[in-house]
Amino acid sequence: MDLPLIELYDENHRTLDTDDLKLIEGCKAGKREAQKALYFKYRNKLLGLCRRYAQNNQEAEDILQEGFIKIFKDLYQFKPFGSFPAWLHKVMVNAALKYIRDNKWDYEVLDQQHTRTWAYPEVSPDQLPDRETLIHMIQQLPAGYRSVFNLYAIEGYSHEEISQILQISTGTSRSQYFKAKKMLRNLFEKIVLEEK
Repeated sequence: MDLPLIELYDENHRTLDTDDLKLIEGCKAGKREAQKALYFKYRNKLLGLCRRYAQNNQEAEDILQEGFIKIFKDLYQFKPFGSFPAWLHKVMVNAALKYIRDNKWDYEVLDQQHTRTWAYPEVSPDQLPDRETLIHMIQQLPAGYRSVFNLYAIEGYSHEEISQILQISTGTSRSQYFKAKKMLRNLFEKIVLEEK
């Protein structure tokens, strides 16, 4: 089924990607080739998002698969006047949070040895971690810290929104974020000090 020859725009008045529109229509029609093409077009970008929420790469793959199942199931809800990549991103974040809830990851408070801080070393720009190291550091955070850190620092949600999404108090969200930052700083310092 071909799309009518009209231009569709996103919220920033950019023309939507016609390849995406064709893939969307193909997926809605149940065409396996369209589903496969959509999967491979966005897989790597969405896997990176999943890795930030997962404890390891296998969990990230599991979240990605669950997310794509949800994408294909809910594709009819996408409105062609919005950003398709942003919609995919939102669906995948929700899939990651559902995975966390379903696996009963809790928002425990770590004992003092895990949240201890050290003096922050002087760091040059070339000592900053690369993307893979940063993802690895985020994966080492406890699930509660990791979820709140991702939602606040990367996704841009407020602590009030996070408290509703994760069904925790605003104070718990703030505390988890603060502790996540401390733990990331400790992990970063350990990496920098080990390289010296």
